[in-house]
Amino acid sequence: MISRRTFLKTSGLALGASALPAVGQTTKPRKTVLLQCGWAVKNIGDVGHTPGTLRFLEQYLPQANVILWAANTNAQVDAMLKRRFPQLEIVKGSLSEKDGAIQRAIQRSDFFLRGPGMGQSTDFMIHCRKIGKPWGLQAQSYFPDMINGPGAAERVALLNSAAFIYCRDSKTLAMLRSAGIKPPVLEFAPDGCFGIDVRDEERALARLKKHGLEERKFITLQLRTHSPSSPGVDDSRPQKLNPLHPTPANIADDTRRAKVYQDLIAMWVKETGGKVVIAPEVQKEMIYNKQFVYDPLPDTLKRHVVNFDEFWNVDEACSFYARAHTVICHEPHTPIMALAMGRPMLHTFSEFHSPKCWMFKDIGLEEWAPEFDATPAKKMFEILMGIHRDYPAAQAKVKKTMAYVEDRAKSQMNVLKGIIGA
Repeated sequence: MISRRTFLKTSGLALGASALPAVGQTTKPRKTVLLQCGWAVKNIGDVGHTPGTLRFLEQYLPQANVILWAANTNAQVDAMLKRRFPQLEIVKGSLSEKDGAIQRAIQRSDFFLRGPGMGQSTDFMIHCRKIGKPWGLQAQSYFPDMINGPGAAERVALLNSAAFIYCRDSKTLAMLRSAGIKPPVLEFAPDGCFGIDVRDEERALARLKKHGLEERKFITLQLRTHSPSSPGVDDSRPQKLNPLHPTPANIADDTRRAKVYQDLIAMWVKETGGKVVIAPEVQKEMIYNKQFVYDPLPDTLKRHVVNFDEFWNVDEACSFYARAHTVICHEPHTPIMALAMGRPMLHTFSEFHSPKCWMFKDIGLEEWAPEFDATPAKKMFEILMGIHRDYPAAQAKVKKTMAYVEDRAKSQMNVLKGIIGA
């Protein structure tokens, strides 16, 4: 037994040792994650992946440094990212450049994280395997040709070398499992864009004022068309999602779907007197949405419809969507931004564009994700009016959905934390 005096003396010394740094004690180096993201600036969905994923990393892995390999950004996007994430290091360049900025960044990182996307590149997998760098996929979707056709065996082997693979849709997840892909972790995790919280209030409020828009008294929509992503550039993918020369069948699809949106506009205006904004997710769609959706409208309807004549960055779009009643889009990431801003959405999807459309079903919003060609305008209007008639219930549904999204994001980041020992 020890005396009370001895106990107090030794416990006091112990307390002092824990409260003060020991002489010569060194701080454990922070771990570093390299995130490859930022696929394009002409698509705010491709922009939005980056700040959303960075927010998840910041919130659930604050012990780590993050390097962003920005695949395609501009000065405006870089400035937005630095405002929101002042400590962020951004590198640019090509992986093929020997001992270039990208290879050096990968070398000094502890983990390579491929951000959300649809691309089927494997160069980063090959490089990481070559240098022994652990890597993982955050919220990926794949077309079947990732695991089929020439070179499939090598691609499957590369996928099996991942530390983890998180798919943003259940169809991709099932496809990879059926192909025998078995990394240590193969699960569902929502698209990183769900984490977005960047805002540009000044620009958004100015745009609202310019067009005479009142909060929660307008809906937004955008059609995805069969049109080239850049002038004179054909789509090399087998799916040809953005063909340089649309076929008669492509044009017929665009015209038929545009008519559904026109009818939806007419019903919304007649029932509520509210306005409709043709708000772009993708810059190239501005001219085609004007051609297919806006121009054919009668003048009596055009008075209630705003067709944007200038593109925007994702932070302004988020501030704008935060004031919308409901956001409707043929593309998936505008609806994601709406949910992140607490607003209801409809994703009028076409699976031809990618299996990522199923992510809304996977997070519990199947009734807000009608298949475009199987859903007439009248049915879409019923869904929209269901939101309108009990808006508090719709907002509660959004809140519940986003809580699930956050839980899955936290789980994924905890796996990454365990791998790097942060």
